[in-house]
Amino acid sequence: MDRVIFEVFRFIPEEKSEPHFDRFEVPYTKGMTVLQGLLYIQSKLDGSLGLRFACRAGICGSCAMHINGVYRLACETQVSLLGEHIRVRPLGHLPIIKDLVVDMTEFWEKYKLVKPYLIHSKNVPEKEFLQSVDDREKLTRIVDCILCGACYAACPVVDTHKDYIGPHAFAKANRFIRDSRDDGTFERLRIIGGEDGVFRCHTVFSCQEVCPKEINASGSIAELKMLTTKAAFTAFDRSKLKM
Repeated sequence: MDRVIFEVFRFIPEEKSEPHFDRFEVPYTKGMTVLQGLLYIQSKLDGSLGLRFACRAGICGSCAMHINGVYRLACETQVSLLGEHIRVRPLGHLPIIKDLVVDMTEFWEKYKLVKPYLIHSKNVPEKEFLQSVDDREKLTRIVDCILCGACYAACPVVDTHKDYIGPHAFAKANRFIRDSRDDGTFERLRIIGGEDGVFRCHTVFSCQEVCPKEINASGSIAELKMLTTKAAFTAFDRSKLKM
């Protein structure tokens, strides 16, 4: 393979033009990622191409996009595994700013709803809250979420119910509920147990399938459904709700 054909989604809402795909021929180099191909297009073929990226190492999550039918991180996706024809679209369910760049405001507003930080009901220690090895183990993998938006874009409920909070926020809520240092369990359960919360999930598993960090968002939602139900029968005894 000495060349790759990129079909890239193009759209600028302010110009009121029709969304379309532009076709580019990119020379292939060994180890090339989709992001490298897009940056070649931007620097050599069409400087007006809009895309978002930062770390180029699968850490920041900013280059998540729809690549050959699957939401992926462009910086981690090897061209050699996709073949000579690559079709790229922006994240779904979010307003397009330009080309592959979407407005993440809605995504972040829903994320903030679940209070994604430690909440304390007791005095804060002078130095730090201690945590056992076993308690830390409960956070393994789930803390790896980089908030790339792939799960949100893949979720069919987000598409049909605009106020649905979303799998990214539920996974983060579960991360803090699992944390032995946190006392905000009931605050979060009241939020995620509402009309736009976890019980609206259809358990399609699309969020889990596209996660670049292999986080089990569907599993977190199932746990939160159980905890929310259990909360109605525990007389608000926090100790009975911790995982």
